[in-house]
Amino acid sequence: MNSLVSLLEDATTLLDETIAFRRDLHAHPELGLHLPRTQAAIVNALDGLGLEFHLGTKLSSVTAVLRTGRPGPTVLLRADMDALPMPEDTTLAFKSTVEGAMHACGHDTHVAMLVSAAKLLVARQDDLVGTVVLMFQPGEEGHGGAVLMIDEGILGVGGRVDLAFAIHATPSVPSGVVVTRGGTIMASSDEFEIEVIGRGGHASTPYQALDPIPVACEIVLAAQSMITRRVNVFDPAVITVAHVSAGTTSNVIPESAHLHGTIRTVSARTRSQVHADFEQLATNIAHAHGAQCEVDLQLGYPVTVNDVTIATWCRSLAIGVLGEHAAFEMPAPIMGAEDFSYVLEAVPGAIVFLGMCPEGMNAHEAPPNHSNRMTLDEPAMARGAALYAGVALAKSAEAVADAS
Repeated sequence: MNSLVSLLEDATTLLDETIAFRRDLHAHPELGLHLPRTQAAIVNALDGLGLEFHLGTKLSSVTAVLRTGRPGPTVLLRADMDALPMPEDTTLAFKSTVEGAMHACGHDTHVAMLVSAAKLLVARQDDLVGTVVLMFQPGEEGHGGAVLMIDEGILGVGGRVDLAFAIHATPSVPSGVVVTRGGTIMASSDEFEIEVIGRGGHASTPYQALDPIPVACEIVLAAQSMITRRVNVFDPAVITVAHVSAGTTSNVIPESAHLHGTIRTVSARTRSQVHADFEQLATNIAHAHGAQCEVDLQLGYPVTVNDVTIATWCRSLAIGVLGEHAAFEMPAPIMGAEDFSYVLEAVPGAIVFLGMCPEGMNAHEAPPNHSNRMTLDEPAMARGAALYAGVALAKSAEAVADAS
C-alpha cells in the first residue's frame, strides 16, 4: 500500500509537536463530560486543516470530519479526552496543575496522537476515499460519554461507519508494541452498593444490639468464595469491595454498615449470573443473622468485543506500518472496562493497546494506568499517530482495490 510508505517517518517528524500538545493537556486535566479547555485546544490544533467540525451539546465533544468527496468507506477514529479525579505524584515538569485531577490513563496521549494523525491524513488526502470521522470523546471514566455522542449522531455524521478504531495507551506493555485480540478484549463494569441494617447499641452489650459489621464482613468474604466456586474460571468474574464504612466511634455499635464496589465479567451470561448470585448471597447472609440487606446493582459499561476479522487485520496492519514484531495477540481479555464498547456494539471495529512503558522500566513493574505515579514513554506516540492514520489509509486502499 503506497499510501503507508513513510507514514511512521512522517509521524516521527510531528513528534515534537505531538509531545508538546500532550504535555499541555496533561498539565491541565479536566474531568467528566464538560472539558471546555480541552475541547478548545483540540479545535485550535485542527484549525486550518479543512475539516468539518461538530461540537457536542450535552458534552464537550469534538467531531472532526474529513470528507474526500469520493465514494468509499467511513472510518471512525476515536480518542477519549477526560482525566481521573485523583492526585498526581510524579516528578514530571508538566505534571498536573489542577488539584485532584490527573491524566493517569493516557487519554492525553490518545488526543495528541489523533490530532497528529489528522495532519497525516490531510497531507495524504489524495490517497483517501470516503470519509474519516475523528471522535474526540469526553467522559470515558465512568460517565458514558460514548453513549451521549452516539445519541448526538456520531455514527451517522459521515454515513454508516464501516470500521471503528481506537487506541489505548498502557505502560504495562513494552513501548511501541501493539497488542489486541478478536472477540472479548475488556470486561463489563458494574457497581454495587449494599446496606446491611441491624440495630444499634452499646459496644459492651452486643447481644442487646444486632451488629451489622460482622454481617458485612461475612458478605465480603463469601463473595470471594462465590466467585471461585460458582463461576467458570474460563469465563471469569471479579467482585471487589473497594469501600467499607460503618460506625462513628469505639463504643457504639452502629445501626448499619455500607459496602461499595465493582463487578467485572467478560460475558453477558456470567454478568447476569453474578448479579443474581451476589444479590441472593448478600440478602440471605443478612437474613441468617436477623439483619436486613438492601442491594443496589447499577449497570455500567458492557463487555468490549472486537470484531475478530478486524482485530486480526489491525494487528497485521500494525506490523506493516510499524515493523516486524510490532504487534502481538493478547492471550486473554483484561478486566478493565471501556465505553468504546457501545460503539463496537453498533458498528464493526476494534480497540488495540499501544505499549508506552517508560524507558528503563520493566513493563510488569511500571506504575500502571490509574496509578498516581503513572508515566508514559512519549516517543511511542509517533507509532500511535501512524497507526491511527494507517487504519484509514489502508481501508481506503482496500476499497479502491475492490472497486477496480
